[in-house]
Amino acid sequence: MTRLVEIAVPEAVWQRACAGEEGAQQLIYAAVAPATFALIRRLIGNRSASEDVFQETMMSLFERLADFRREAPLGAWLRQIAISRCLMQLRSPWRRMLTCLESSGDGEAPARAYPATAALPPEAIDMERALATLAPTARAVVWMYEVEGYSHAEIAAAFGRSVSFSKSQLARAHVRLRAWFEPQGNRPTCILS
Repeated sequence: MTRLVEIAVPEAVWQRACAGEEGAQQLIYAAVAPATFALIRRLIGNRSASEDVFQETMMSLFERLADFRREAPLGAWLRQIAISRCLMQLRSPWRRMLTCLESSGDGEAPARAYPATAALPPEAIDMERALATLAPTARAVVWMYEVEGYSHAEIAAAFGRSVSFSKSQLARAHVRLRAWFEPQGNRPTCILS
């Protein structure tokens, strides 16, 4: 899959889409929708909430398409819109309330959303499963830093926090991810001969 920031739209298609031509808008949607939804899904975690944010993002794209200055690829501009929408969703009081209700309240880390990797061969380990074990904010920071290439300063600005917030979230998430991928208990190790 092409990264969202690498997706460019020809000038003629953009102009026709700005003029309201449905065919041109469909071409833009087809070009950007898969990468946009993948980004939102990774940041939000919950599929139904991701679908809502995706719909809002795409509506915003087409409402503001004439404002696009074409200084960068359309995908880079859309990525900013999508990440902004995701962060608004993650900061929402309703989302925080839901997270509080889902947690056990006993101070322990939440249980894995998926079964342990004991029965899976090493090549079948799914990064999405590991990311699902992270808190929504930590997952967003990891994705923005490791995959989207944001700097700590850019992440801090997006969250309205300090650079140390971004660094500490990333460090804690890395610790949690390493623990998730480490062998559990007395599992036999794979030895290739």
